[in-house]
Amino acid sequence: MRILLIMVLSLLGCSGSIDEPVSYFNVETPRPFGYVNGDEIPQRIIIETRSGISLQPGSLPAKGQINRWLNLNRVTVKQSGQRYQIDLLYQVFYAPLEVKSLTLPGFTVQLSQGEKSIGQSIPAWTFTLSPLRELVVRQSEQGEYMRPDSPPPLLANTQALYGLAASLSIAVLIAAYLGYLYGCYPNMPRRTVFKRALRKLAGLSKADMEQALTLVHQALNSLNGQPLFSNQLGDFYRRNPQYLQINAQLAWFFNYSNRYFFSDGMTVVAQDLQQLKELCEQCRKIERGSR
Repeated sequence: MRILLIMVLSLLGCSGSIDEPVSYFNVETPRPFGYVNGDEIPQRIIIETRSGISLQPGSLPAKGQINRWLNLNRVTVKQSGQRYQIDLLYQVFYAPLEVKSLTLPGFTVQLSQGEKSIGQSIPAWTFTLSPLRELVVRQSEQGEYMRPDSPPPLLANTQALYGLAASLSIAVLIAAYLGYLYGCYPNMPRRTVFKRALRKLAGLSKADMEQALTLVHQALNSLNGQPLFSNQLGDFYRRNPQYLQINAQLAWFFNYSNRYFFSDGMTVVAQDLQQLKELCEQCRKIERGSR
């Protein structure tokens, strides 16, 4: 009987901890020193309650001025089940002449269980506030002696400079290659021979067929580096394989030129000059690398 009585008393002694309305409570604050006029100070309060107990938001301090040197700028409440996270953001407006201890005021958070209200006390928090400048200002020859904050360390920009240099180099190479393809360099006539021939052909008519054929021959000779004849096209293609794709047009050109210069009574029509211009146009496209 005595053992049973002891067990009952033990259970009654433990029942108070089971019925506690707040199962977890903690106030998280930053460092209590090193603040100056205008600094913001965050404060986080964590409250976990027993099931059936809820926080009354109206019991939290109101946003705005608390006293002549302290403002409450933000109040945020996040709930996850029975866990409440209260974030407060204070701002200090006090300019002390020397290091001074100040206190964030405490308050009481109300928790409700039905019609019953339960209070949870939030303790006050003390911190130190430093002056912006020393009490006795020293003077130097240049005027007032001030001690500015040390400048922040500069970030290394070596990698960015390397990337910029590589990008600029690639851009210059691309521009130079495009200029080479489009015949923008006067010291590289191989890239402009058909460009010049095509410009001159544009002003000719079928009556100027001899001049037109001569222009194309000169362009091919310049490209070949020596006079080019139809029986030398095989060697020409080995040194300039890109022109093999217009083999049929080149064969027509040499055949037509032979008949024009070495046959009697050949009639020239406008279509012949047009075909010659088309051949020169194809050569120009190959010359500039667009075909």
